[in-house]
Amino acid sequence: MIWFVVKLFVKRLVVGSGNISSDLMIVGEAPGAQEESEGLPFVGKSGKLLKNLLENVGINQARDVYFCNVIKSRPPNNRQPTNEEIIKHKPWLLQQIKLVDPKLVVLTGTTAMKAILEVKQSISSLRGRWIERNGRMYMAVYHPSYVSRFSKTDNNSPYGLTLKDFRNVRNKLYNLY
Repeated sequence: MIWFVVKLFVKRLVVGSGNISSDLMIVGEAPGAQEESEGLPFVGKSGKLLKNLLENVGINQARDVYFCNVIKSRPPNNRQPTNEEIIKHKPWLLQQIKLVDPKLVVLTGTTAMKAILEVKQSISSLRGRWIERNGRMYMAVYHPSYVSRFSKTDNNSPYGLTLKDFRNVRNKLYNLY
């Protein structure tokens, strides 16, 4: 007798993880396959790179960071979220920001930047700059999946620029008080 196993594909919500009392929130685009599987944001390849960048600059992730995404469920085939999906999930994200109440919010990638800041500019024109909105400071940085394609030794590569951005985030975070 041969048994066939069928895996039922059910979307798993990935809400967030980290310290809900932290002053730093990092917002990504949407969960990937690994995130959907584990139910946690930033645990796949891009997340590991992001966490390595944070460790590299000396940000204590366990104590000082809350991670989440604009979209709370994985888009089919890991495609970029649609405007309809962003509109559907945005109130949830805005409520998360309100509840966690971070002083600093890092937006990783174009989707997060445009969803929250509602700007038309490219991420390369805004990355690394603090933008104040409603008493909170926001900074857009390149998405880790984009950064992973570039040299880690060139200070002017997207990797080097993102490392510089996270040093700026660290300095701002640890000089809040």
